[in-house]
Amino acid sequence: MKKILFSILFILIATTTIIAQGQPFIVTIDTIIDGDTLYFYNLREVVIFPQKEFKSKREQVKYTKLVRNVKKVYPYAKLAGEKLEMYAPILDTLTSSKERDKYFDIIEEQLWEEYGEDLKKFTISQGAILIKLVDRQCQMSTYQVLKDFRGGFSAFFYQAFARLWGYNLKVKYDPSREDKDIEEIILMIEADAI
Repeated sequence: MKKILFSILFILIATTTIIAQGQPFIVTIDTIIDGDTLYFYNLREVVIFPQKEFKSKREQVKYTKLVRNVKKVYPYAKLAGEKLEMYAPILDTLTSSKERDKYFDIIEEQLWEEYGEDLKKFTISQGAILIKLVDRQCQMSTYQVLKDFRGGFSAFFYQAFARLWGYNLKVKYDPSREDKDIEEIILMIEADAI
């Protein structure tokens, strides 16, 4: 009798906790061993990082600013990866460079109309992070993306222009060394930890 009461109480508590958290957990009864019923819950993956320790207040402010910048820029980098996947097969089917240029101009105009005002508001450091995150999302540098879609001359022109503003379109994303903090922040964003 106590086992049945305990099981009912456990199920009620578990389901109210699940409903309260709003998570789509599924309770399944797997087996009964020696009269005990075993319950299994499907939980989402949890990413755990050690708490950041900063040597100075200045370093902490710098990291906080990096978190803010990555949170602002990351959705645009994801969008760039999605758009690249969407447009690449279409552009590959176009045979003449004139058709490709015309279609790319249409794409560029649509993207600039939709996202241009937001991109104009980015700071220099946000722009640099965006360039790195495009490399992360597309597995190729921003320069290579431009070269593949617009040609070598246009890519060279954009690279020269970017260098005037302190950017380098050829920069590669390095999640294990230079961009370790950015990668950690992205993983926490994806896990809804920040």
